[in-house]
Amino acid sequence: MIQKASILMFLMSFAYFLQAQSIWDKWKELKEFHVVMSQTFHPSEQGSLEPIKKRSSEMAEKANILAKSTIPQEYNTPKIKTAVKKLQKGSKELDAFIKNSKASDEAIKQKLSTLHDVFHEIVGLCKNENH
Repeated sequence: MIQKASILMFLMSFAYFLQAQSIWDKWKELKEFHVVMSQTFHPSEQGSLEPIKKRSSEMAEKANILAKSTIPQEYNTPKIKTAVKKLQKGSKELDAFIKNSKASDEAIKQKLSTLHDVFHEIVGLCKNENH
């Protein structure tokens, strides 16, 4: 019984991986944004804000490119469009906030975390077959 459960979990994980791969393959601008998000958010979880402080302008630029990109047809829904605009706006605001010398590390971390949630909202909506 345990072996069947393990096999089922493996197959479900593999299917999830393949679906995630197809999102990145179909929407390269989302993939490019993800690279910057990943390389800045995960260090912030470990207490290092240097990556986002150095790359906030790049993140805002990638969000602008994403917002101007052609959304693949299967993901082109009002909810995804709204979330992409939210990501674009939030990235621009985060960049401006970081450039403000009075921005505290804790506030930067919170804003980046909120932006990370928006990014995952987009990915989640792309994975939802009903969009």
